[in-house]
Amino acid sequence: MLKVTALTLVVALAWLTPAKVIAKPATPTFELITLGDTGGIEDGNLSAFLLRALSEENYISLDSGTLVNGINVAIENHAFDGLKRAPDDTLSAAGNILHHHVKGYLLSHGHLDHVAGLLIASPDDNSKPIYALPSVNNTMNGNYFNWQAWANFTDRGIIPRLNKYPVIDLTAQEPMSIKGTQLNVTPFSLSHPLESTAFVIEKDQDLFVYFGDTGPDAVEKEGKLDAIWHYLATQMQTKTLRGMVIEVSFDNQRPDNLLFGHLTPKYLHQELSKFHSLVSDKTQFQDMPIIISHIKYSLKSGINPKVKIKQELDAANTLGFNFVIAKQGQRLVL
Repeated sequence: MLKVTALTLVVALAWLTPAKVIAKPATPTFELITLGDTGGIEDGNLSAFLLRALSEENYISLDSGTLVNGINVAIENHAFDGLKRAPDDTLSAAGNILHHHVKGYLLSHGHLDHVAGLLIASPDDNSKPIYALPSVNNTMNGNYFNWQAWANFTDRGIIPRLNKYPVIDLTAQEPMSIKGTQLNVTPFSLSHPLESTAFVIEKDQDLFVYFGDTGPDAVEKEGKLDAIWHYLATQMQTKTLRGMVIEVSFDNQRPDNLLFGHLTPKYLHQELSKFHSLVSDKTQFQDMPIIISHIKYSLKSGINPKVKIKQELDAANTLGFNFVIAKQGQRLVL
């Protein structure tokens, strides 16, 4: 039987209280703000997070399915109240966050529910880099920043180039510093109909992992999640993994042939069990939030998909993972 503590209850119910702060017993390192938590079809609330080291006030955007609307929801929930920088009176509250605190974009893949917010905001955004694997950057320039779907606000691709966004190619499993922040990122390729990405983000001896869309290794047969679990287990011998965002798009009734490169609670537990087995010090999982994102919004009547997926995650949680359902406007400290 799992031991239920006050911290466990706070973490488990955090998705019900958007402004709730979840803190590890040790001094936290990162702040994560949810700008969008669904995997479609609810426009205005699509996959996007802001992450910063608490030692600075500069964020990196982890995907950008929803951007300005997500910032506004987070402002309403007081998620940015801890920032000390004096606001720019020429900008709105959302404009101050986007222009002065968001220093770049890490894009996991080019599907619209992960990039639409960036595209829509681009005319009034300020200059900052876009980081992605080469295939993702090629998708962005070929399909969106092409003067047909959208103006080319980047520094590559079809002329004229407006040069607002320097496009930076990441190399899989090679670290790179994120300009304007104290963070480094190491990307890993994920299995999805379009190549997707997991970003291992590092601040000194602390790590955080953001997973874009991904299918389970048992279905995809490419071993890409296994490579990440081995990497993280090695890193955790000397560093602390503070948390992760990972998708669960569908409940367990979804058949394998209709997953389309996504996870269910059953498959997430299979993957996390493999990860757990590789880490020698199991206590490292005790206070580590596993933030569940990309749950597909449903137009059908009946049980809320978030509720059903949380029930299925909890029912099989024999290893005591701390599952948190992401909610737009939520602020977590990790």
